Amino acid sequence: MENNRTTFENKKKLPYKVPIDSAKIHGRVRLSNFAKHLFSSSVLLAVVVLAFLLFQVIRDSIGWLDIDFLTKTLSIFPEKAGIKGAIMGTVWLMLIVIPVTMVLGVSTAIYLEEYAAPGAIKDFININISNLASVPSVIFGLLGLTVFGRMMNLGGSLLAGGLTMSLLVLPIVVVSSQEALKAVPGFLREASYAMGADKWTTISKVVLPVAIPGILTGFILSLSRAIGETAPLVVLGIPTLILKLPNSILDDFTALPIQIYYWTLDTVLTPEYANLAAATIVVLLAILFLMNSVAIVIRNKFQKRF
Repeated sequence: MENNRTTFENKKKLPYKVPIDSAKIHGRVRLSNFAKHLFSSSVLLAVVVLAFLLFQVIRDSIGWLDIDFLTKTLSIFPEKAGIKGAIMGTVWLMLIVIPVTMVLGVSTAIYLEEYAAPGAIKDFININISNLASVPSVIFGLLGLTVFGRMMNLGGSLLAGGLTMSLLVLPIVVVSSQEALKAVPGFLREASYAMGADKWTTISKVVLPVAIPGILTGFILSLSRAIGETAPLVVLGIPTLILKLPNSILDDFTALPIQIYYWTLDTVLTPEYANLAAATIVVLLAILFLMNSVAIVIRNKFQKRF
């Protein structure tokens, strides 16, 4: 027994040398450096292309983007054309998309993460939601035309457009909200239950406040996509030349992406439409930047609080 212990202690004292393959290590270092330079070059190329596009758009919009352009309605004459109706249509569209997407998306995520029992049905729903996030936007346009435009007889109204765009971005909100709810530490739920809170009180008072920054991040991304999508609205038959402003969600409308699309097509016949399209792009980017800034401020406020 004593000899076995002595032998074991001697083996522990023996140095153990790990064989080092220097060629393999150098190969990994070279691969890492190559990947680093490749990704850096990709980012640099994307930034250069973006800067070039922004420069070209801003340059073409100079002299066309003024107060009259923002306050006038559409016209067949480029020098008299304005985008007041398109701006109002875009704002109305977002006023429909925001509540529908937020309520349905977050509610679906809460049910799947907090209430739905693990099993084949839940997995099936999650897989289909993830797949819907990658479906081309024109498919949602066809769905909106069939269901909202024809079956519900809404035509090309604001309500039909808003519901169609909500379907388009709803999977993004659901998936991002699910990930935000999963990231909430489990001990917070356990502490709430230990203090006697029920499930809904725990979700509303503990889980949601902690998950709000992540939920808003996905919501910002979804709005960024919704405000710039053109294909679903084209499929719905949204008109490009409409002089009256929408007064209700059942009125016809036009939107900034639609106006950019058709003015770009008309550039072949009238070169001045390229300047109008560039000025409209600048306005659309400004609205998108403003919406994202407000959402980021709200997200940061909740992030500091919780």
